[in-house]
Amino acid sequence: MDRVNDFLIFIDGFLGSAIWFPALLLATGVFFTIYLGFPQIRYFRHAIAVTQGKFDKDGARGETSHFQALATALSGTVGTGNIGGVALALHLGGPAALFWMWMTAFFGMTSKFVEVTLSHKYRSVTEDGTVAGGPMYYMEKGLKLKWLAVLFAIATVLSSFGTGNLPQINNIAAGLESTFNLDPLITAIFMSALLALVIIGGITRIAKFAAAVVPSMAVIYLIGAVAVIIPNLGNIVPSFLSIFSDAFTGSAATGGFLGATFAYAFDRGVNRGLYSNEAGQGSAPIAHASARTEEPADEGMVSILEPFIDTIIICTITGLVILSSGVWAEKHDNEFQRADLRFVSGVYLEGDEAHQREIFAFLNNDDSPVASFNGSLQLAAGRIQNTAAVTVLNARSFAENVAFHRDGEPVSGVLGVSDGRLDDASVVVSGESLIHSVPLTTEAFTRGLFGEYGQYIVSIGLMLFAFSTAIAWSYYGDRAMTYLLGPKSVLPYRVVYVCGFFYAALADTTVIWNISLITIVLMTAPNLVGILLMRKEMKRTVKEYWEKTDHGRHKA
Repeated sequence: MDRVNDFLIFIDGFLGSAIWFPALLLATGVFFTIYLGFPQIRYFRHAIAVTQGKFDKDGARGETSHFQALATALSGTVGTGNIGGVALALHLGGPAALFWMWMTAFFGMTSKFVEVTLSHKYRSVTEDGTVAGGPMYYMEKGLKLKWLAVLFAIATVLSSFGTGNLPQINNIAAGLESTFNLDPLITAIFMSALLALVIIGGITRIAKFAAAVVPSMAVIYLIGAVAVIIPNLGNIVPSFLSIFSDAFTGSAATGGFLGATFAYAFDRGVNRGLYSNEAGQGSAPIAHASARTEEPADEGMVSILEPFIDTIIICTITGLVILSSGVWAEKHDNEFQRADLRFVSGVYLEGDEAHQREIFAFLNNDDSPVASFNGSLQLAAGRIQNTAAVTVLNARSFAENVAFHRDGEPVSGVLGVSDGRLDDASVVVSGESLIHSVPLTTEAFTRGLFGEYGQYIVSIGLMLFAFSTAIAWSYYGDRAMTYLLGPKSVLPYRVVYVCGFFYAALADTTVIWNISLITIVLMTAPNLVGILLMRKEMKRTVKEYWEKTDHGRHKA
C-alpha cells in the first residue's frame, strides 16, 4: 500500500499538484466571468426565481423539477469536501487555503453556468426513454470531437469512484468509528446495502431522495457549526484577517503547523475547492440534464447557485469552525495512518526554526538535508529507545509520545524501517500529532456549546452528506456508461460501484484522497478545454435566451 500511495503521489505531481491545473481551472473561470459580464452577480436573483419554478412551462422534456435537479447536483457536491476536504485544505495550506477555495467558488459559479448550459443544450433521449446529458454530448454534437467525448466519459466513470464513491464511504466509516466506535466492516455492509436500494431506482428515486435529505442535512450541520462559532466569536475576526493576510504570502508556522508557501496554499485551496463544488469538472451538467425545461440557459442559471451554497456558505462555515477553535494547529492523540507516517534520520527539534524549514522542504519534496531513515528501531514496551537516530513525523508535524502496538500489546524488540516507512504493516503506531480531514472537523465541533456532543453532529451530517454524494455520483457514472456502451451496461456498473463502496470503507484514507486528486483532473481537464472551445456558442446562447425574456419574464 505504501508503494501504491507513493505512485499516486508521483502521478499527482504531474496533474493536480502541478501548477498548470489550478491555474487552468481559475483562468477558465476568470475568462468566462469577464467574457460573459459577471453572470454570477447579474443573474443571481434570476437563478433563484428559475429554481422556484416561476418560469416553468407545461410539456417541457425532462424527468425532474429545477429544484430536484439542483438538489441532486448539490447532493453530489455537498459531501466530504465540505467536512473533511476543508479540514484537509487548512491542514495542508493554512488559513490562506480557504481564500483560494473562495476564489475557486466565485469564478466557478460562471464555469458551472457555462458547462451546464452547453450540456443541457445537447442532451439526448436514450434507448430506454430516459434523458441523458453531460459534457460528452456537447463534445460530440457541438464540437464534433467524438474522441474527446469518449475520453471524458471514461474519466467520468473513473471519477465516479475517485470522487463520489471511495472518499465518501471511507470518511463515513472513519467518522462513525471515531465517534461511536463502530467497526468499519459493519458500516460497509449496512451502507452498501442501502446504496444499492436507492440507486437501483434511477434518477427519479435519486432526485426525490436528494430533495428530501439535502435541506435537512444542511440545517443540522449549520446548527452545530453556529454552536461552535458563538463561544469563539472573539477569534472570528482574527481568523478572517489571517485568511486574507496569508492569501498571497502563505501561512507562517504556528503551534504544530509547519507553515505553507503561497504556491502550496494556492494549489491545495484550488484543488480542495474543486473537490468541494466540482465547478468545471463536468459532473453537475449530468444531473441538470434531467430538468424539465426547453431553455438550456434556464438550467444554467440554476447551477450558478451550487458553488455559492456549497463553498461560499457551507465550506466557509466549516473553515471558521476549525480556525476559530484553534484545533487546526494543535496536536491530538490519534492513531497514525501509514501514509501520513514518516521516519527521518537524526534528531530534529520542533522549536528550532531551521529544523522546521528543513522538515517542511522535505515533506514538500524540495531540496532539503533531511533524509528518510533506513535501519532498525529499538523498542521497549512500545517506545523507541534509539531516539538519537530518528525523528518521527506524522500528518506533516513532529510526532510526540509515539507508541507502537501489535494486537493491542506494546511492541518490544527490533522493527525494520525502509525509506522512512515501517516494514511491518501489522504494527499500529499512535501518539500526538496534527490531525486532518474528518477527525479535525470532528474535534473542532467539540469546542462549542454542545461540548463532546458536537462530534455526533459531524458524524450524522457526514453520513448524510457523503451518502447523498455517493448516490448522485452513481447516476453520473451510469449516464457515462450509457453513453459508452448503452443502457445494458448500467446494471453491471452499479454492481461494481456498490462493491467499490464496500471496499473503500476499510481502506487507507490518505490513499483514497490521493486517488480522488488524480481522477478529478482526468475528468476536469478535457471539460475545461471543451467549454473554452465553445465560448462563442455559449455567448450566443445566453444572448438568445435574454432576447426571449423581459426582465426575468419569459415572452410567449
